[in-house]
Amino acid sequence: MTGTTVGAGVIMVGEASRLAALEQAGLVHPRADAVTAPLFAAGGFFLAADKVQVKYEMLRAHFAGGEPAARAAAVHGYSRAAFYLVVTAFADAGMAGLAGERRGRRGPVKLRPEIAEFIRSAPAGSGAALAAQVADRFGVALHRRTVERARAR
Repeated sequence: MTGTTVGAGVIMVGEASRLAALEQAGLVHPRADAVTAPLFAAGGFFLAADKVQVKYEMLRAHFAGGEPAARAAAVHGYSRAAFYLVVTAFADAGMAGLAGERRGRRGPVKLRPEIAEFIRSAPAGSGAALAAQVADRFGVALHRRTVERARAR
Protein backbone atom coordinates (compact mmCIF):
# COMPACT_ATOMS: atom_id res chain seq x y z
CA MET A 1 0.00 0.00 0.00
CA THR A 2 1.62 3.26 -1.05
CA GLY A 3 -0.95 5.90 -0.18
CA THR A 4 -4.66 5.35 -0.61
CA THR A 5 -7.38 7.62 0.78
CA VAL A 6 -9.87 5.88 3.04
CA GLY A 7 -12.99 7.93 3.90
CA ALA A 8 -12.89 11.22 5.86
CA GLY A 9 -9.50 12.14 4.38
CA VAL A 10 -7.52 9.39 6.14
CA ILE A 11 -4.53 8.33 4.07
CA MET A 12 -3.22 4.82 4.47
CA VAL A 13 0.54 4.62 3.92
CA GLY A 14 2.52 1.45 3.41
CA GLU A 15 5.32 0.51 5.79
CA ALA A 16 8.04 0.92 3.15
CA SER A 17 7.00 4.47 2.25
CA ARG A 18 6.57 5.32 5.94
CA LEU A 19 10.08 4.05 6.68
CA ALA A 20 11.46 6.07 3.77
CA ALA A 21 9.75 9.22 5.08
CA LEU A 22 11.06 8.59 8.60
CA GLU A 23 14.55 8.07 7.26
CA GLN A 24 14.44 11.24 5.20
CA ALA A 25 13.26 13.21 8.26
CA GLY A 26 15.87 11.63 10.53
CA LEU A 27 13.19 10.10 12.75
CA VAL A 28 14.11 6.41 12.65
CA HIS A 29 14.42 4.80 16.08
CA PRO A 30 18.10 3.84 16.43
CA ARG A 31 17.22 0.63 18.28
CA ALA A 32 13.93 -0.39 16.67
CA ASP A 33 14.92 -4.04 17.06
CA ALA A 34 15.00 -3.57 20.85
CA VAL A 35 11.35 -2.45 21.03
CA THR A 36 9.42 -5.30 22.66
CA ALA A 37 6.33 -3.40 23.86
CA PRO A 38 3.19 -5.38 22.98
CA LEU A 39 1.69 -2.47 21.00
CA PHE A 40 4.51 -2.71 18.48
CA ALA A 41 4.46 -6.51 18.10
CA ALA A 42 1.54 -6.58 15.66
CA GLY A 43 2.88 -3.86 13.38
CA GLY A 44 0.34 -1.87 11.39
CA PHE A 45 -0.21 1.55 12.91
CA PHE A 46 2.42 1.01 15.61
CA LEU A 47 5.85 0.98 13.97
CA ALA A 48 8.91 0.30 16.11
CA ALA A 49 11.08 2.27 13.69
CA ASP A 50 9.06 5.46 14.33
CA LYS A 51 11.16 7.21 16.98
CA VAL A 52 8.53 9.82 17.88
CA GLN A 53 5.74 7.26 18.20
CA VAL A 54 7.89 4.94 20.31
CA LYS A 55 8.89 7.78 22.65
CA TYR A 56 5.28 8.91 22.99
CA GLU A 57 4.07 5.39 23.77
CA MET A 58 6.93 4.98 26.28
CA LEU A 59 5.78 8.11 28.12
CA ARG A 60 2.15 7.02 27.92
CA ALA A 61 3.00 3.59 29.31
CA HIS A 62 4.65 5.23 32.30
CA PHE A 63 2.40 8.21 33.02
CA ALA A 64 -0.99 6.84 31.95
CA GLY A 65 -0.36 3.14 32.34
CA GLY A 66 1.62 3.22 35.59
CA GLU A 67 4.55 1.24 34.18
CA PRO A 68 7.81 1.82 36.12
CA ALA A 69 10.19 4.15 34.25
CA ALA A 70 12.95 1.55 33.89
CA ARG A 71 10.58 -1.05 32.41
CA ALA A 72 8.83 1.44 30.11
CA ALA A 73 12.23 2.52 28.82
CA ALA A 74 13.51 -1.03 28.34
CA VAL A 75 10.51 -2.34 26.37
CA HIS A 76 10.67 0.73 24.10
CA GLY A 77 14.37 0.34 23.33
CA TYR A 78 15.70 3.13 25.57
CA SER A 79 17.77 3.27 28.73
CA ARG A 80 16.39 4.65 31.98
CA ALA A 81 18.62 7.71 31.60
CA ALA A 82 17.33 8.29 28.06
CA PHE A 83 13.77 7.96 29.39
CA TYR A 84 14.30 10.95 31.66
CA LEU A 85 15.81 12.96 28.81
CA VAL A 86 12.68 12.22 26.77
CA VAL A 87 10.48 13.29 29.72
CA THR A 88 12.36 16.60 29.93
CA ALA A 89 12.22 17.17 26.16
CA PHE A 90 8.47 16.50 26.15
CA ALA A 91 7.91 18.81 29.12
CA ASP A 92 9.92 21.56 27.42
CA ALA A 93 8.62 21.32 23.85
CA GLY A 94 5.67 18.92 23.73
CA MET A 95 5.48 16.57 20.75
CA ALA A 96 8.20 18.52 18.92
CA GLY A 97 10.56 17.61 21.77
CA LEU A 98 10.12 13.93 20.95
CA ALA A 99 11.71 14.42 17.53
CA GLY A 100 15.02 15.15 19.24
CA GLU A 101 17.87 17.12 17.80
CA ARG A 102 21.10 16.26 16.15
CA ARG A 103 23.99 16.49 18.57
CA GLY A 104 26.93 18.75 17.99
CA ARG A 105 27.41 21.87 15.95
CA ARG A 106 25.06 22.71 13.12
CA GLY A 107 27.77 23.66 10.65
CA PRO A 108 30.92 25.71 10.41
CA VAL A 109 30.92 28.49 12.99
CA LYS A 110 33.21 30.86 11.13
CA LEU A 111 31.72 30.40 7.67
CA ARG A 112 29.44 33.44 7.46
CA PRO A 113 27.26 33.87 4.34
CA GLU A 114 29.51 36.56 2.83
CA ILE A 115 32.57 34.33 3.27
CA ALA A 116 30.76 31.35 1.71
CA GLU A 117 29.78 33.52 -1.26
CA PHE A 118 33.36 34.73 -1.64
CA ILE A 119 34.63 31.13 -1.64
CA ARG A 120 32.05 29.98 -4.21
CA SER A 121 32.78 32.88 -6.55
CA ALA A 122 36.59 32.66 -6.28
CA PRO A 123 38.51 31.22 -9.25
CA ALA A 124 39.74 27.63 -9.00
CA GLY A 125 42.74 27.12 -6.76
CA SER A 126 43.91 25.20 -3.74
CA GLY A 127 41.90 25.21 -0.54
CA ALA A 128 44.95 26.42 1.40
CA ALA A 129 45.46 29.39 -0.93
CA LEU A 130 41.79 30.35 -0.74
CA ALA A 131 41.87 30.00 3.06
CA ALA A 132 44.76 32.49 3.10
CA GLN A 133 42.73 34.90 0.94
CA VAL A 134 39.78 34.59 3.34
CA ALA A 135 42.10 35.33 6.28
CA ASP A 136 43.47 38.43 4.51
CA ARG A 137 40.10 39.74 3.38
CA PHE A 138 37.81 38.82 6.31
CA GLY A 139 40.24 38.27 9.18
CA VAL A 140 38.89 34.74 9.68
CA ALA A 141 41.17 31.69 9.75
CA LEU A 142 39.56 28.70 8.02
CA HIS A 143 40.97 25.23 7.54
CA ARG A 144 41.58 24.30 3.90
CA ARG A 145 39.03 21.44 4.17
CA THR A 146 36.34 23.88 5.36
CA VAL A 147 37.06 25.98 2.27
CA GLU A 148 36.99 22.92 -0.01
CA ARG A 149 33.66 21.73 1.44
CA ALA A 150 32.17 25.22 1.09
CA ARG A 151 33.25 25.34 -2.53
CA ALA A 152 31.64 21.96 -3.25
CA ARG A 153 28.21 23.05 -2.03
